[in-house]
Amino acid sequence: MIGRLEGILFEKSPTRVLVDVGGVGYEAAISLSTFTRLPDPGKPVALRVHTHLRDTALQLFGFATELEREVFEFLIQVSRVGPKLAQTLLSGLDAAAVLRAIQTEDVATLRSISGVGARTAERIVVELKERARERFGEVAEAAGSEPLAATSDASVQLLSALVNLQVPRGQAEKIVDAVVAELGEDASVDSLVRAALPRLSR
Repeated sequence: MIGRLEGILFEKSPTRVLVDVGGVGYEAAISLSTFTRLPDPGKPVALRVHTHLRDTALQLFGFATELEREVFEFLIQVSRVGPKLAQTLLSGLDAAAVLRAIQTEDVATLRSISGVGARTAERIVVELKERARERFGEVAEAAGSEPLAATSDASVQLLSALVNLQVPRGQAEKIVDAVVAELGEDASVDSLVRAALPRLSR
């Protein structure tokens, strides 16, 4: 089982990375929160890793922080919550915000993430509330982790990335609105991020 990757960042996108470790390329799925913390390609990088074994494949999930990996592994203990949905949650909210929503039974915050339905959000809270306090303690309030209000999964992830990059929320929302208007609501996360980044220096 692979628990950590350290090497050269060969390639990155908002949903995946390719890390060169001694000439071998390891591909890992990542959240947008992790994406915002990555160095430029060609630079050294170290990621915590969750190894997910499926019937036909072995898939790696990479995380910039140990807390994010722990919350990911915590979420996939819930019935009907798989790695993809856990990764979606951690792209729309940072790890501390996910824990806080669980501990305070804030179903609305979890439901604000595209792809998370009411029943799933309620199930996460019911199954994890008590265990979250036992394992992580009380989670302190963190800036920039309020529920996101964008209109599509890709724009939700973009807004989360901009907030994690310390862009003021009002400015981030204007950037999201502008790039979605330019590229359309069906645009991919990758294309929205590429369009948004040059606007940060304006």
